[in-house]
Amino acid sequence: MDVREDEGELLRRIARGDGAAFDELYRRTSPWLLFRLRRRCADDDLIADVIQETYLAVWRAADSYAGMSAGSAVGWLWSIAARRLVDGFRRRARDSQAVPLPLALEDSPAAEDVVLAGAIGDDMGDALRRLAPELRQVLHALVLDGLSVRETALMLGLPEGTVKTRARRARLALREALS
Repeated sequence: MDVREDEGELLRRIARGDGAAFDELYRRTSPWLLFRLRRRCADDDLIADVIQETYLAVWRAADSYAGMSAGSAVGWLWSIAARRLVDGFRRRARDSQAVPLPLALEDSPAAEDVVLAGAIGDDMGDALRRLAPELRQVLHALVLDGLSVRETALMLGLPEGTVKTRARRARLALREALS
């Protein structure tokens, strides 16, 4: 095939039971998904479980995406993976009665952060880069990943009140920087 199909078309083919389309979607998206999950969790075993559960869910529920008129296929895939990661944190916390595993240490900005900062303008990008990492992390989970306060709290291993406080502080800091 000369023309590369977009991920949405691959999902529509997967909904019809096309295994080759599933293989192609996995080949295209799994490295990106692995990278994003590693930015949020340092446990490789949990990440492997999340990836497996995510693609199993994609295979089983591709028809639910195929019926959607709006939204990106990659966004739909990420929403499944993010929810599976939160579920994994819940299972681990329930099974071991321990705090969720710490997040991976950040030593360089994520590619998505760089692109986002460039796409939304210099002033906003500068304001986002000046936020403290813990504020940016909460804002990222709530706004970009679309997680609830509770899911964000579980994913980051924080109390819900702390997530709410950090989100408010991040929004106030952005408002101050942009005014």
